[in-house]
Amino acid sequence: MAHDTPIARRAFLEALGAVSLALGTKGRPLRIVHAGPDDPEIPNEEVRRILTERFQNRPITRGHVTLEMPALAEDGRYVPVSIASDLPMTPQEYVSGVFLIVDHNPDPLVTAFHLSPAFGPVAIQTRIKMKRTTWIRAVVETNGGAVWADYLKVETTLNGCG
Repeated sequence: MAHDTPIARRAFLEALGAVSLALGTKGRPLRIVHAGPDDPEIPNEEVRRILTERFQNRPITRGHVTLEMPALAEDGRYVPVSIASDLPMTPQEYVSGVFLIVDHNPDPLVTAFHLSPAFGPVAIQTRIKMKRTTWIRAVVETNGGAVWADYLKVETTLNGCG
């Protein structure tokens, strides 16, 4: 394109969007969130057992939880995880538990946090081990029994579980 050729409005907006996206992710891989039919299937009986024991037959709804991890975890022995929720943390209404499930780990329930309103806004950062490329599930439960979740599929190139 020559410098004196006018740029089309659509091309300009696409370029502006790409630059904004690149600046907004601050060098981290982009996390694409899907809802509904793109949610992960339950891969095995162990994950099904964990979900049934913890949440009985209550629906697990996508939303109110943000799970952030690198899209590619080069070393499965050391994978950073960030879990946040916008749900209220008041004495009347609060997140009572946060659960992190790694579908294809030897023990899929990697961690469970039990919270009270004194914890304040839910913002948890930790590190986990991953055996292989798999779906990661961050599930929160409220004191009223509602269950919310976010999911990510994370690739790993090195088995962190031995």
